[in-house]
Amino acid sequence: MRIIVTGAGIGGSVLALALEQADMDFVVLEQAPELTEVGAGIQLSPNGVRILEWLGLGDELAGFGVEPGGHQLRDWKSGDIVLETPLKSLVKTTFGSPYYHAHRADLIDALARRVNPDRLRLNAKVVSVSQDSGKVTATLENGSSETGDVLIGADGIHSVIRNQVFNPEAPRPSGYLAWRGMVPAERAAHLKIEKQSVAVMGPRLSIVFYYVSGGAKLNWVAIGAGEDEMRESWSQTASKEDVQKSFEGWYDHAKGLVDLTDELFVTALHDREPLPTWIDGRIALMGDAAHAMLPYHAQGAVQSIEDAWVLARCLQLGHQTLPGDPAGALLKYESLRKDRAQRLQLHSRNAERWYHLDDADEVARRNARLAAHAENSDTGLTPQQIWLFGYDAEKAVLGTDDDWRALREW
Repeated sequence: MRIIVTGAGIGGSVLALALEQADMDFVVLEQAPELTEVGAGIQLSPNGVRILEWLGLGDELAGFGVEPGGHQLRDWKSGDIVLETPLKSLVKTTFGSPYYHAHRADLIDALARRVNPDRLRLNAKVVSVSQDSGKVTATLENGSSETGDVLIGADGIHSVIRNQVFNPEAPRPSGYLAWRGMVPAERAAHLKIEKQSVAVMGPRLSIVFYYVSGGAKLNWVAIGAGEDEMRESWSQTASKEDVQKSFEGWYDHAKGLVDLTDELFVTALHDREPLPTWIDGRIALMGDAAHAMLPYHAQGAVQSIEDAWVLARCLQLGHQTLPGDPAGALLKYESLRKDRAQRLQLHSRNAERWYHLDDADEVARRNARLAAHAENSDTGLTPQQIWLFGYDAEKAVLGTDDDWRALREW
């Protein structure tokens, strides 16, 4: 069985490593001239970290990743903690793997060093795909093509594969913009920011910040209401003065990080409508191509990592039982991934309003509900976090743990 993977982002690269580990025949087609990533932060919860550890990245993750002591939700004006969830002291002992904050570029570099160069074609932009009963073919912009038994669309929110084969609708604008920046930790020392994951919720504006790059940098992302129709891209610079004005009246950590940032970037936030299926014959979607989600649960990349492991193992096991017939393997992959990823996709969309309430009574009710969650928890973790972090992709494939099927209400 030969597998064509379109896209070598986080999900596509993890899929490549998992297929290599499974001794499968594959090629990765990446339109970029090299595997690089913009300077943004990423949160890696244990449900994704354990997969990266299975692929041999554990030591590197421990080097460039930062384990936050906990996750804090704070009030925008006072800085008071509304809810605090322990992470470092609890997550690894409970779930077997830690929770990391990392620089996306560090993760992409670690993955790129491991992707077999003989399996990777750079400058390989896919413009169309076709299939018949026996094969699937990807045609490239330069006129060449690749033929295989299976094609996996791992080509992101603007997926060519999704648009051509499944649904050509445009990404859905959320009505919010995201600004991001990176600050050297030593420059922000006077702010006395602890190694926590901090989310600050304000009226129609929020900010998340945490350490990356082994603690050498502070990454922040602010999200606010805006109608800019710009394409989703992290390469567009933003006006520092405009962002500073937005944070007037906020407590010192949030405003201080913006003040200390040399260069700010902005993007419009989009997601996609859930698809009725991710499978069409010999073609399947994964990652943002299948379930692009808003960032409020910090699960976009981790869900791509889960997809990659489950997909590789389903293809491996399917090839062992029915060589040359991938249909059953792809359907099994979808049955193990679609409900979970789409649940997170929709909950991330719903969290947008919850994060940005501007009515005082609604804010009070939200904060009281969060406090009640903490008081009623034996472990300090909510049932939703247990459902999220406890997912074991290998056990899901083998059918030895079905707890994840009990989808938790948020």
